[in-house]
Amino acid sequence: MSAGLTAAAAVAGCPLCEGDGGELVWREAGARTRARVILVEHDRFPGFCRVVWQDHVAEQTDLAEADQAWLMRLVAAVERAVRATMAPDKVNLAAFGNMVPHLHWHIIPRYRWDTHFPEAVWAPAQREADHGRIAQLRERLPALRAALAALDIR
Repeated sequence: MSAGLTAAAAVAGCPLCEGDGGELVWREAGARTRARVILVEHDRFPGFCRVVWQDHVAEQTDLAEADQAWLMRLVAAVERAVRATMAPDKVNLAAFGNMVPHLHWHIIPRYRWDTHFPEAVWAPAQREADHGRIAQLRERLPALRAALAALDIR
């Protein structure tokens, strides 16, 4: 596919074409839905979000430049909401697509005490889970859901 084009057709077997991919907390309103934001169900990383491009494209550069810029504004807005509500020590952003080649961004709040810090959440764990601190983070999820639902990206 050449740069600047999108493919609207869903791809059979793609979990991000066939479903939301997690708890849907925001979807662009209007005639053309470009993206959605989901909370990833993960016991050790409350607040882990994904921004998923609606069309089945694999790379950021498959999008038109205006869509690339809009998508990055959305990713930044999600990061701001995560930082404001979850108060992480660090936020990890990643767009791999190695296992699911459907453009999506991971926005992951990280804490010095989390099971994998400073390594990636997909690396081997560095320590046991601190269930008390994780429970405290889960208490912030309603506020994060509300902040994400209120996103207004133009």
